[in-house]
Amino acid sequence: MKLKKAFPIIAMLLVVLMAGCKKDDDTGVRPKVTSTDPLNNVTGVARNKVVALTFSEAMDPLTINTSTFTLKQGTTAVSGTVAYSGTTATFTPSNVLAPSITYTATITTGAKDLAGNALAANTVWSFTTAGATSGLAVVDLGAAGNYVILAKSAITNIPTSAVTGDLGLSPAATSYITGFALINATGYATSPQVTGNIYAADMADPTPINLTTAVNNMITAYNDAAGRLFPDFSELGTGNIGGKTLAPGLYKWTSTVTLPSDVTISGGASDVWIFQISGNLTVSSAVNVTLSGGAQAKNIFWQVAGQATLGTTSHFEGIILSMTGINFQTGASMNGRALAQTAVILDGNAVTKPQ
Repeated sequence: MKLKKAFPIIAMLLVVLMAGCKKDDDTGVRPKVTSTDPLNNVTGVARNKVVALTFSEAMDPLTINTSTFTLKQGTTAVSGTVAYSGTTATFTPSNVLAPSITYTATITTGAKDLAGNALAANTVWSFTTAGATSGLAVVDLGAAGNYVILAKSAITNIPTSAVTGDLGLSPAATSYITGFALINATGYATSPQVTGNIYAADMADPTPINLTTAVNNMITAYNDAAGRLFPDFSELGTGNIGGKTLAPGLYKWTSTVTLPSDVTISGGASDVWIFQISGNLTVSSAVNVTLSGGAQAKNIFWQVAGQATLGTTSHFEGIILSMTGINFQTGASMNGRALAQTAVILDGNAVTKPQ
């Protein structure tokens, strides 16, 4: 009789013990956040950053949404879209983030794994965006800014082009400037196709030293543009920026940049744009780069490690600083400067120095 009476008590104890030992899932471990991107407290984050986090296991996609995964500036929620794939959740802001602002991302315990187990606690982390509210400093061209076209190895032209501004070539000689029907003078040359003068390294003094200074300043300007840190926009469009409107700031790509359709550069007269391009820059035929809001070509700098190619009848705005060559295809036009550390090739083009 005593043993029978003990059975209910033993059963209750077993239930309590089993409850205390209950596993959250088959592995006995609640899901965790194993990494975040950006990392906590990091600074200089690109303003077009997609915020992401990785879980320790597969999660229930229905529990990863804008209610459980949020981004805030102070107490103000940032609008955006949430996506989930594999073990990674992403938050893509609807608009680019503001410069030099701290944002806070949160994934709540509403996020659950496939077995229905929730995160043990909210995961919260913060980061600060790149950029400055006062804007970028312009790239100082030095004496290179005296030329609308400046190259080191050659300037070739298929007539008839219309160039407004001076041309310079160094250390190559005058014979490497072709297609302009040069009219020689002392220390410079002229051409019916050029509103300005043409200079080469073998002309009379002081042209050689002036060109040496200009080329050195061109290289310094290229290195300045390439060395700017903390881009506002990183890998925008994965290199395809066709159809985009580009706000002032520092942009960086680790590959080729293409413009398959029209692009607008929008900002004020004192705003600055620097585009860091590790590969080639290619503008498709008949594509136009246009300015709006008072933006000025003299404040737009395209630093190109590879070849810059402006397609047939395209129009371009800004200063190209190319480590290699700049190729203008038939009928392409440019408001800006073509500054190349190798050659510039023209083919019936209109090139005008910026005001």
